Amino acid sequence: MRRDVFQAIADPNRRAILDLLVTRKMTLNEISENFKISRPAVSKHIKILTECGLIEIEKQGRQRYCRVKIDKLNDVSNWVERYRLIWEEKLDALENYLNVLQKKEKKNV
Repeated sequence: MRRDVFQAIADPNRRAILDLLVTRKMTLNEISENFKISRPAVSKHIKILTECGLIEIEKQGRQRYCRVKIDKLNDVSNWVERYRLIWEEKLDALENYLNVLQKKEKKNV
């Protein structure tokens, strides 16, 4: 199954894993210690994040370190940005309308 970034961030556990990895790379055990779910469940989340290109796993000796690849979140950022602009336009229009109503109300007083 082909996964995308939006599927990856749809789950709160995966978002929490990304939040952990933003500050530093961590082993699977270090990541698992931060969750109440099982280590195999964390591994499944890591696998999905890796398939989506949001995490990179590098082997150092016997350890496997996970590192976030934050640039992949640009897809989400670009998508959200389009809607932010639309909402800003709508909110600006609402503000203008409310200002007109206030001016009319002041004239009638």
